[in-house]
Amino acid sequence: MTIHTIKARGISVSLDLTVGHIADMVVEGGGRQLKPLHRAPWVDANETLPKDLPEGTVRLSGDFLCAPFSRSDVEEAPLHGWPANSAWDVVESVATDDGWRAVYRLRHEVMGASVDKILTLRDGHPFLYQEHVFSGGHGAISIAHHPMTAMTGGGRLAFSPKRFAATLDDPLEPDPARGRFMLAYPARSTDLGHFPAAGGGTLDLTEYRMDDRREDFITLVEADHGGPGWTALARQAEDDLVLVLKNPAELPITMLWFSNGGRDYAPWSGRHLGVLGIEDGRAAVGHAASIGDNWLKREGVATAFALGEGQSVSFRHVIGVLPLSGGEPPRDVTTADGRMRLQAGGSTPEVPFDSDFLRIGQPLAS
Repeated sequence: MTIHTIKARGISVSLDLTVGHIADMVVEGGGRQLKPLHRAPWVDANETLPKDLPEGTVRLSGDFLCAPFSRSDVEEAPLHGWPANSAWDVVESVATDDGWRAVYRLRHEVMGASVDKILTLRDGHPFLYQEHVFSGGHGAISIAHHPMTAMTGGGRLAFSPKRFAATLDDPLEPDPARGRFMLAYPARSTDLGHFPAAGGGTLDLTEYRMDDRREDFITLVEADHGGPGWTALARQAEDDLVLVLKNPAELPITMLWFSNGGRDYAPWSGRHLGVLGIEDGRAAVGHAASIGDNWLKREGVATAFALGEGQSVSFRHVIGVLPLSGGEPPRDVTTADGRMRLQAGGSTPEVPFDSDFLRIGQPLAS
């Protein structure tokens, strides 16, 4: 395994070059070192794993690029595609006037396109700024980020405005001998506080409870609101606030993966606890579904980027973490004039933020 680490004042990020996963992210805040991202318990355990696991599952960590998201059933590749399962090279890693910038290139092509990952850190900013660029290629590709955080005492969630939330036709773990789930499948709701539950009644999607052993997957579709898409998670035991931001024009959905001891088979073995995937994307489940007819397209939601010779496609994403006392996420998040403002209770704290980075309101980059 090869780890490449970049640093700026108050923040460091390490990339596992064997699979392109973020192996670690550390932010200095409130006199503490905050670690917002999850690393699967088997990654560093030196244990024998099932032989048929994708390399991205073997080294499951932090955040990674899925291209395609889920099944690779158009071009042969492992689950979530080559960007999540194969080697990246360092193209450039240099200090900037206000931090650090690194460029990585995937050794594999995806649908004939080269893929670059650009990580930027800024001095005093508690955020990782990411951009991915697909150059050339043919056809179309679905994509998603796959950041994962973990909690030991649960947490509370808040979101930018969503049109609705929906589950798929079938749960991830339908066989009770292998796992369990709590949401109803299929189901839909415009009220994130009251989503249909498998056993009747409703569940609150804004609450992550540690005693709910489950493996659930749900898609949130962004509303038209003109600002950045965001997810905020107030982790109770960790006393911090994890933030994930996107441009909804590029990444119109947020997929939540509740993974809390809901799988009993190896390597999960009931020990993958308190994990939440906050997976912003432009995808349906599977490459073929994403570029064909699917339920999201029928809702007017884009599920793939078109590729083409002599063309490039790029999309951006931000992950951050702040110290937090009180355990409640903000009611609103706004970004302007180099600051992020968090509306919480009677206060509106601010932190440094590159408010131009997500290109809100600009035409899609190509």
